[in-house]
Amino acid sequence: MTTTTLAGRRAPQLALRSRELILVVSGTVLSVALVAWIVWSLASSPGQTMQASVYGLSNGVLYALIALGYTLVYGIIELINFAHGDLFMLGTLFSAFVTAGFGFTHANVSGIFGLILVLMLAMVFCAVINVAIELLAYRRLRHAPKLAPLITAVGMSFILQNIGLHWNGSQQKQWHSAMPGGSLSVGTVKIGYDVIIDTFVTAVLLLIMTWVVTKTRAGKAMRATAQDQDAARLMGINVNRIISFTFAVGGALAGAAGLLYQQTIGTTSYNIGFQLGLIAFTSAVLGGIGNLTGAVLGGLLIGLIQGLNDGGPHGLGQQWSQSVVFVILILVMVFKPTGLLGKNVGEKV
Repeated sequence: MTTTTLAGRRAPQLALRSRELILVVSGTVLSVALVAWIVWSLASSPGQTMQASVYGLSNGVLYALIALGYTLVYGIIELINFAHGDLFMLGTLFSAFVTAGFGFTHANVSGIFGLILVLMLAMVFCAVINVAIELLAYRRLRHAPKLAPLITAVGMSFILQNIGLHWNGSQQKQWHSAMPGGSLSVGTVKIGYDVIIDTFVTAVLLLIMTWVVTKTRAGKAMRATAQDQDAARLMGINVNRIISFTFAVGGALAGAAGLLYQQTIGTTSYNIGFQLGLIAFTSAVLGGIGNLTGAVLGGLLIGLIQGLNDGGPHGLGQQWSQSVVFVILILVMVFKPTGLLGKNVGEKV
């Protein structure tokens, strides 16, 4: 009887260990395959591979900024805010019209200071809209079944997209940029000054946000609310205010991404939020939804993969760009459902 009982206990443990071993081996194979692809590309054409990587990482920093908005909101109230991508789109429109309206269209001293001013205004603009969305649309559904706020988020996405349609028009618009032209040459690789500025601004914003979340009283309240809202209330934390603050931070990052995108690409379109929002959401899921570092890592990885696929010597081309990204995402989700840096946690009840 004892032998049978021990055998019955060991069987699930052996099955769990076998599954963990399969996951580790599969993840290692995927990682080795990705590294081998990069090494193969470098060996075939180092200059082309590095140039494609630069372009990919420049897009990756923008994906990371937008992805942080998704992961911040999910980490607090476990809501996938599908309207976030269209909020970024409104940030691009606001930045374009304000820079053009004030004449910040030339790469000179006034243009640079103008961009700094518009950056702050765009962050405030998107933060206010995001807080208003949370107050009017999401707050009343906080304790409703999860499908209700999810559908509401989709509806808010269509509302913002229609606002963008009436604001920008149905056609793509071209704008002058106050970003300095030219590039910095490192061997045969050219790094545009706009890429350097985008990376610098993104790094500064991420450092500020990390400091806010980890060192400030509001950040501690955010983490406490994310862990247990009822316990946070008992500790005297105004949960509604903290959730609004989280939406404000996520909206501000979307506004900053909107300005950087508009000034770097030089175009605006009412439907750009859907595509970039989807990629940014994918970045958050790939890195581990709810994990700030994972959102940044996911954005940079997707940007790098897209860059190598689109411009690398052994890529499949732009027509396969989205397919390559989502195939990699599916493979990662199959073998590690929580994402690269996500952790297995019990569901909040």
